[in-house]
Amino acid sequence: MSKIISIHEYLLKPEIPENQFEEAIKKARQMGLLKLPGLVTFHFLKGIRGVRKGKYTAIWIYESLKDWEKLWGPINRPKLKQDYPENWKIWEDEVLAPFLISDPDKITFTSYQEF
Repeated sequence: MSKIISIHEYLLKPEIPENQFEEAIKKARQMGLLKLPGLVTFHFLKGIRGVRKGKYTAIWIYESLKDWEKLWGPINRPKLKQDYPENWKIWEDEVLAPFLISDPDKITFTSYQEF
């Protein structure tokens, strides 16, 4: 079974201290907000070189396309935000939203299928 890997790019508001964002991520982990069925693991990263140097990214790895679609809907028909898991809504609205320059549901991301 091939895994699905989603890469989310976060752009912080310029006035936001990076350590506050990093602490919010740690707190969200501790609260269990990032536990999702079919999600194998996740990683939060900060660019150290290249075009995204100093910028944040998250990598989400799902067990399979089937698991990913249960959460987010079919590739050609994504679920509406109102249908997201409750903990993900809290993650986006209460944790990410205060830090990002735009709506967390409108960030730049790409989902890939392992081959």
